Amino acid sequence: MDSPADNPVDRTASDRPAEGRDRDDEGRARNARPRDGLGRPLPYGADGVDRQPEGVVRAPEETVAEAQRLLDGGKPFHAHEVFEDAWKSGPDEERELWRGMAQLAVGLTHSARGNVTGGARLLRRGAGAVTEWAASAGRKRPYGMDLGAVAGWARELAGEVEGGGTVDAAARAPRLRG
Repeated sequence: MDSPADNPVDRTASDRPAEGRDRDDEGRARNARPRDGLGRPLPYGADGVDRQPEGVVRAPEETVAEAQRLLDGGKPFHAHEVFEDAWKSGPDEERELWRGMAQLAVGLTHSARGNVTGGARLLRRGAGAVTEWAASAGRKRPYGMDLGAVAGWARELAGEVEGGGTVDAAARAPRLRG
């Protein structure tokens, strides 16, 4: 019989690869477990949703379009990653805009997962961030996004979540462009 060292796909009791933590080429931890549409880890070997590649630099209009596609598909966790890429790669004066948009997507993610407190808190935090950014930048509709409507959506959803409402991520996706 082969030993675990002879067969690197053997799993430990936690179902983690026998060789230890998943690492990228630079040694950083990367969880290779498949994920569902809300970003929750599935067992190794399960069919999951394709992961959003990290570190993609997009034009702002492409960011908005890709995030909307993912939100409409019930994948707010993945939309958050698109916004996070814009936050990390965009101009400094837009960082708070994209960070706020990422918080909104994560708030929808947590709400759809049933995390009432975290979901509502992140929805309100993101709404505040995009509202504050719009006021300070003097831009209410950057890249066609209606930030007032998006912030209103987030605050309304936060109240529904706190009131015990269940959230279907695809059905409650915001309309970024109004």
